[in-house]
Amino acid sequence: MNNETIGAIKERLKKARNILIASHVRPDGDAIGSLLGLGLALKDAGKSVQMVLTDGVPASYKHLEGSELILKKTNAEHDTFITVDCADFKRVGKIFEGFGQPDINIDHHVTNEKFGKINLIEAEEVATAAVLTNHLPQWGYTITKPIAEALLTGIITDTLGFRTANTNPSALRLCAQLMEIGADMPDLYMRSLVKKTFVAAKYWGIGLSSMEHKNGIVWATLTVEDRKRTGYGGNDDADLINMVSAIDGNKVGMIFVEQNDNHVKISWRALEPGVDVSKVAKHFNGGGHAAAAGADIPGKLSDIQPLVLRTTRDMLGL
Repeated sequence: MNNETIGAIKERLKKARNILIASHVRPDGDAIGSLLGLGLALKDAGKSVQMVLTDGVPASYKHLEGSELILKKTNAEHDTFITVDCADFKRVGKIFEGFGQPDINIDHHVTNEKFGKINLIEAEEVATAAVLTNHLPQWGYTITKPIAEALLTGIITDTLGFRTANTNPSALRLCAQLMEIGADMPDLYMRSLVKKTFVAAKYWGIGLSSMEHKNGIVWATLTVEDRKRTGYGGNDDADLINMVSAIDGNKVGMIFVEQNDNHVKISWRALEPGVDVSKVAKHFNGGGHAAAAGADIPGKLSDIQPLVLRTTRDMLGL
């Protein structure tokens, strides 16, 4: 079946002329890397391509070549609609609600709802960027240096710098291939995982000072007011979840990020083998992997936080 799917995507892309590619709201490195990797490859092949992220590109990824081409909304007609790195269609954003079923859905999340006409879901891969690294050449597209840099960024970030439990020899071999094309691994690693702006560092400081832990769960909270106080321009956690997840002696790491439109973004990380946080995220209409998952829940932070903490504890037996 997978070979049939790969062949079907090749034929669909061959016929496509005007392509729209989108990924999820509050995009991470894999969303951006996958969007750019596929979009640039199709543009190099002479296709007309719109790459769209409703929340735009965070500052930490604007060094990637082609990132300036990413739009916040569509501006032209399309004959082919592709989503990358989205477990469910709602995550693409409200502006796509009337666009109908995507023609192609490419992802690596085990919770993917297979909402596309053609669905290539490879949950064994560490990142959607890894899926594309494998298949772009099979579909007849060349991976150039800018594409390699985008894809390598996706793999680096979704494995947290090769620290997630699903990191495997196959993923490292893909990284070596991308480095051989010209991608600078140390530079991309530093830019995507290590370096922070002064404002983001201040934002981290507030989040770290909010940390609490109980019943094997460690969590931090970031409010709309915190973003205003620090001047942080995004509506995400500036990857603070990676630091929270490094706190020893816990089974689950979490972060709550209050949003402007009366809902809360929650990220979960499993800190021990055998803990599956994806089922908790799924309970709240989110998704992800056993080791890393997220959800957006409508309501007030003061109401949502105790409910989510209690549900996480009960569902995971903590």
